[in-house]
Amino acid sequence: MPLPDELVVGLISDTHGLLRPEAVRALDGSDFIIHAGDVGDPAVLGELAALAPVTAVRGNVDRGSWASSLPETAVLSVGAALIYVLHDVGQFNLDPAAAGFHAVIFGHSHRPEQRQSDGVLFVNPGSAGPRRFQLPITVGKLRVAGTRITTDLIGLDL
Repeated sequence: MPLPDELVVGLISDTHGLLRPEAVRALDGSDFIIHAGDVGDPAVLGELAALAPVTAVRGNVDRGSWASSLPETAVLSVGAALIYVLHDVGQFNLDPAAAGFHAVIFGHSHRPEQRQSDGVLFVNPGSAGPRRFQLPITVGKLRVAGTRITTDLIGLDL
């Protein structure tokens, strides 16, 4: 349960056209949702938008006219925190701390990850789409209070 001054940002990536009901339930109650690319089907974004405003970026499998409207990167301001979003962190080419970002959200690898670097939180919520190899099916949540951000990575136990 978020604290009164907290905003919750749901994190999802690499759905590849599959929005699982378990992912929808896990993201319900979010104030904002970030989809970090490889959406696979525009209907996924429509379903997520029924829960909260969505910020989404284009991943390497997002093709066609519907995907051309998705940016390669995006910036989301949540309270006093500034969040940078891209699909492949290997394509990241700026100093997030110098640019004033508090968090960087990415996808692509299908591996859930969270780490700090120079005071900036890096989070990959993993993949919520079709299972790949033996990797878990996951989503995430950021809890944002001012510029303080904490992360929960949520296994969907399928």
